[in-house]
Amino acid sequence: MDSISVNQFRDNLKTYVEKTVSEHEPIKVNRRAGDAFIVMSAEDWEREQETLQVLQSNSLMQQIADSMKTHTKNKGYKPTQEQLDEITNL
Repeated sequence: MDSISVNQFRDNLKTYVEKTVSEHEPIKVNRRAGDAFIVMSAEDWEREQETLQVLQSNSLMQQIADSMKTHTKNKGYKPTQEQLDEITNL
């Protein structure tokens, strides 16, 4: 993650916003008072929020753990070739 001063950010706002959105890389902006803030695209922020929601849900985490057990034992659902073709041809 790039780290810049608030003055650099202010002077080049459009450039930094475009970079953040196009490269999906947040930027840390340091203020003179020592406090910092992060600039990130709305798409990335929403994705982070969804991830946090999953991680904070005991039932979803249990489903993931159960799926991993099934997967490692190679006992999960196996779609037919026709079903795979239908999925991949969307």
